[in-house]
Amino acid sequence: MAFAFGLAADDPAALEAFATDTGAAATVYAWFQDWSARQTFDAARADAAVRRGALPLLTWEPWVAGDGPDQPGYALARIAEGRHDDHVAEVATQIRDWGGHLALRFLHELDAVHYPWGSGVGGNTAEDAVAAWRHVRRLFAAVGALDVTWIWCVNVRTPGSSEYARLYPGDDAVDWVALDGYNGGTALPWGGWRSPQDVFEASVTELREVSRRPLAITEVACAEQGGDKAAWIRALFDLAVAHGVRALVWFEHDKETDWRLASSPAAAEAVRREVRVPGRLGPPR
Repeated sequence: MAFAFGLAADDPAALEAFATDTGAAATVYAWFQDWSARQTFDAARADAAVRRGALPLLTWEPWVAGDGPDQPGYALARIAEGRHDDHVAEVATQIRDWGGHLALRFLHELDAVHYPWGSGVGGNTAEDAVAAWRHVRRLFAAVGALDVTWIWCVNVRTPGSSEYARLYPGDDAVDWVALDGYNGGTALPWGGWRSPQDVFEASVTELREVSRRPLAITEVACAEQGGDKAAWIRALFDLAVAHGVRALVWFEHDKETDWRLASSPAAAEAVRREVRVPGRLGPPR
């Protein structure tokens, strides 16, 4: 089964570099935008993705990025009760007026505790999570911003994280479900080297018990330290095929460690081989 492959990167030009390096086109481009200073919709970035044949995927984050999870002004209850309606309606109107098709990942990694909207952070409840999601989606509908694929995303399960089912707003309010997961190897204190199956398998099973909506992996990457990154990439592509993943988005950043696909010649070659398997990649569906 073919799936879309994409990049989360600072610059949409990364799509061109990927095509040059691999001989295959990435068909999703993802970026992050927070709610600080009433940031407007970045239509130029979305246009740049479309020109390169990619689906624009906006991760829309209700916080001031980098200020940590203790930001009570962005608690889920405040979103649900309408404290940010002016900003939400403004951005929704901009997306409508832009006129293209957009994938929107709102409240991503909702089960985790590293954002103000995270389950249990600042008193957030599962009921608040559902109410905030449905409220924002209603505002988009009210202004006519309808050409949007709504992606509900959770982190892969970690000890103490919330059950997916309690947070899920329902199939009538979600278009795709998604997971984020990383292998930090020995570069980061996340439990050592873990295979894609170790990272994703149990979480895919749990998420599939909640919904049969199309499944995406919207953030994934692997460190170099602690194992064989090239083999890890090959196993990730096998996992995506086995689970019928709709879209796979690699976190193409040198951040906590060098997550990038070309962090080593072996990793880059593994990607080139995988994306050129006949019938492997396709457009977002």
